[in-house]
Amino acid sequence: MPHSQINWKHLLISILLCQFTGVLGALFTTPAIPTWYATLVKPSFVPPSWTFSVVWTLLYLLMGIALYLVWEKGLEKADVRKAMGVFGIQLFLNFLWSVLFFGLQSPLYGLGGIVALWVVILVNIWLFYRISKAAGLLLVSYILWVSFAAVLNYSIWVLNG
Repeated sequence: MPHSQINWKHLLISILLCQFTGVLGALFTTPAIPTWYATLVKPSFVPPSWTFSVVWTLLYLLMGIALYLVWEKGLEKADVRKAMGVFGIQLFLNFLWSVLFFGLQSPLYGLGGIVALWVVILVNIWLFYRISKAAGLLLVSYILWVSFAAVLNYSIWVLNG
């Protein structure tokens, strides 16, 4: 296949994998929003609830495209397999945060999870960037949002601790 052609199957799998992770996380998040989360004291800078689903849908799309760009460099390459493995770890940690924060209703556990997630995203950006500059750059908005989410998570823990 010529380098300029899009492998639509790989692109679709990459995007759907990321979006599916968001759907799984929502299974823990959605029920807790009108109940437990509604009772928490939140900082003044918390965005409106609808913001989260819009932002995460876009971030999962960008993550999927980044994954696709790296995948297309070839699974036979050790650096590609390693980068995709780290991507899988951060995707799992992304899902795990929803379980920790919303499922277990624990801002403290969520904070631990989001710090681990942030570190793995940073490593993921570095690995992706070395393989595909575009793939690495597509993850920058993700780490920026997770940085904001970590500050929000910390603030909720402090205000409700």
